[in-house]
Amino acid sequence: MKKRAVAVKYEKQEPAPKIIAKGNDHLADLIVKIARENDIFIEENDLLSKALMNFDVGDYIPEEMYEIVAKLLAFVYTLKPWNENEE
Repeated sequence: MKKRAVAVKYEKQEPAPKIIAKGNDHLADLIVKIARENDIFIEENDLLSKALMNFDVGDYIPEEMYEIVAKLLAFVYTLKPWNENEE
């Protein structure tokens, strides 16, 4: 089975979360390694990653994926100890 990874980032000033990295096999391993080294939450969701692979780095996620990605980002936000200091 082919490994894949898609990194998504959301910034308040942006209209939607954006794909900031994606790759298969070795590149997927590297994306996951960098995420782990930087304490970035990793969600293993084969269906979502497969769907997001259809878009390019720099693309905003499509509107039909807002709900699932918003739920993941909301969950991740609750995990970050520094979130109460962000504005």
